Formats: sequence, structure tokens, C-alpha cells
Amino acid sequence: MSVDRPKNPTLDQLREICQPPEVRARRNAEHWTAELYLRHISIYLTSILVRTRISANGVTGLMILSGWLMSLALLIPGIWGPLLAVFFSQLQLYFDCSDGEVARWRGTQSPKGIFIDMVGHHTTEALIPIALGYRVFMELSGDASTESQAWPTLFMAACLSVLLVLNRSQSLMVHAARGMAGLGKLPDTAAARSVPTTSLVGRLRSLARFLPFHKLLHAVELGLVILACAVVSAILGTPGIAEKWMIWILLPATVLVNIGHFLSSMASSRLK
Repeated sequence: MSVDRPKNPTLDQLREICQPPEVRARRNAEHWTAELYLRHISIYLTSILVRTRISANGVTGLMILSGWLMSLALLIPGIWGPLLAVFFSQLQLYFDCSDGEVARWRGTQSPKGIFIDMVGHHTTEALIPIALGYRVFMELSGDASTESQAWPTLFMAACLSVLLVLNRSQSLMVHAARGMAGLGKLPDTAAARSVPTTSLVGRLRSLARFLPFHKLLHAVELGLVILACAVVSAILGTPGIAEKWMIWILLPATVLVNIGHFLSSMASSRLK
């Protein structure tokens, strides 16, 4: 049900409704850049959007489009493609913040909006490795010395796409399992996702905090790593070589991340 609010709100009014403490405190649901700079800037974008007729779901649509454009940008050869991809990844983050802020301001939060948001994130992270794999495939195919590595790399990129989506989906599977079992919604707190440190899984999870590799498996971080690899390839004078190794390293590492994610969920109190 929509809420009648001022058509030209001040920034303070928007922050009070759109960025309440319970939203800013969602450490597990918020991207690490949210408190660093996203929420400080997204409110200005929200201020513009609430003055238009675009709905919160429409803003989510812009978020999805930005994510898809990120993948398409990777098909542009050289440094410019990854640079553009990083730009679209940042734009996606701002729209991702603003769609919820617009929904809270207008009182139009809905399961449909949450569903569309999840579709956006899943499809974006599925398309990135596929686009990267095709980019590397085209670059390796043009060099006789690396041509034999082109098809295996493309296949590994497709496998990586599946694993990235699986890793993200595991968290949703926990919520779905709890819902089907008649359990309540988990709060967005670290305590609700804790694993006893006395267990082997708990100790391994504690060690993972010192090397949070799993945090690299999101669109923003992947875009930055791809850009760094593109720079290395350009310096080496062999297009796609660093990106190829990125795929080859990420694939087995993401297998381990998925296994760790599964064991962590099974050992926590979330499924009990």
C-alpha cells in the first residue's frame, strides 16, 4: 500500500525514512561499500528518482540493465571494456540502493520487488564469467600459441558461472528451507549466522576471515579483478592471458567456497 509523502522531500526527510538505523545496520545484507560511500551518495540519486513517476520496481529494472551492460562491456577488447564494466558495476550498486529507498519512501515494498531484485543479482553474476570466457576465447583463438587453451577456458568459464549462482543461491536455500519447515525469518545479524567456534567448521570459518576470498565473487569485485587482469595482459603484450589464469584459478577456488558455504550452513543454528 502506497504512502502519501511530500513530493519534494529534503535530504533529511529522505534519510529518516529511506535509511533508518535497521537498514544501515544490515551488515550481512549490505555490500561492504554501502557504509563506505554508497549510502552517502545514493540518497542524492533517490532524491531525484522520487520526484519522477518511476516505480521502485522500475529502478530495480535499471539495476538489472546496468548489470547486464556490465557483462556486455566485457566483450569490448582492450582496457576500455573492463573499465566500462567497472563503471556499470558501480551504477548497478547505486540503483540497488535506491530501489529500496524509493520503495520505503513510497511504502511500496513487496515480495515482487524482492524477487525481481534477486533475479537481477543472479543473472548478473551468471553473465559475467560467460562474457569473460567469450572475451578470453576470442583473444586466445587469435594466437596460434594459445589457441588450444581457448575452448577449455570457455568451458571453465561456463562452469564458473554455474558455481557463482549456486554460491549465491545457497543463502536463499536456507531461507526457503526454514520457510517450508514453518520457521521464522532470520534477522540480518552476524549472530543469526554464527557457527560454534569449537567445531572444525567454525574454526575454518574464523580463519577465512583473514582471507575473505568469497567476497571477490560478487559483480563489483569481479569487475575490479578483471580490470586488473586486463591491465596485466596489456603490459605483457598477450591479450587475455591474465584473464585466462583468473578463470582457471577462480574455478577450483569457487568449488571450495561452495563446499565451505554448504558446511557452514549445515553446522549453524539456521537449519535447526
